[in-house]
Amino acid sequence: MRLFRLALKRETAMPVLALGFASAISVVLVIARILWTGRSLYAFLIWNLFLAWLPLVFALLACDKYETDCRGNWRFLGLSAVWLLFFPNAPYIFTDLFHLTRQFFFQHFWVDMVLILLFAFTGLVLGFLSLYLMQSVVTRMFGRLVSWVFIGAVAILGSFGIYLGRFLRFNTWDVLVKPAALYHGIGDWMADPFARPVSFAFPMLFATFLFVSYLMLYALTHLQPAPIPVRAAEAVAVQES
Repeated sequence: MRLFRLALKRETAMPVLALGFASAISVVLVIARILWTGRSLYAFLIWNLFLAWLPLVFALLACDKYETDCRGNWRFLGLSAVWLLFFPNAPYIFTDLFHLTRQFFFQHFWVDMVLILLFAFTGLVLGFLSLYLMQSVVTRMFGRLVSWVFIGAVAILGSFGIYLGRFLRFNTWDVLVKPAALYHGIGDWMADPFARPVSFAFPMLFATFLFVSYLMLYALTHLQPAPIPVRAAEAVAVQES
């Protein structure tokens, strides 16, 4: 109940409800595809979308701790670290587009592309909403300039996390389950990040994608309504009277 109360606060209620609606539609479409084709090829998208919600959950909890407890305490820092750990799961769904290159997906290519994009865009906005909440805290702590440095750092770290998941096949919980394997995987990358073209290019390109996409969405959400011309305002006033 506490989590629902935090999610449905005046500041976040509208985007959370919209994302909940988008998630429900996405799940219904996957179920419809399974019933239509008799194949559960895209059932994994539902799990990936669930993981995409987790960064928002941890961001809401972290922001609440920042507001209610002593600022900068260990609970806030711990929730922030967990948020950063799970953040790559939100934009990760975009990499599921690679499934469209497999031969057995060609029969319903356009349907499947729209389906994956709907999940991917929902996951991306979930991640961006959590990122915006964390940026707001960083802005209050260190200022607006530092908050945009924070956005750039998260974009780079998040993209590297996506690289670890898509190409090295690590999961978020491998930090606890397979710490040694994860350590060696990151160590091998750091020893020679240019070993393969994708090793360095993918994290940097995806980080650019995340930063630019977030910047555009940030700009759109900060649009100011155009002022009503004086004569038009007078006409509206006359009609209302």
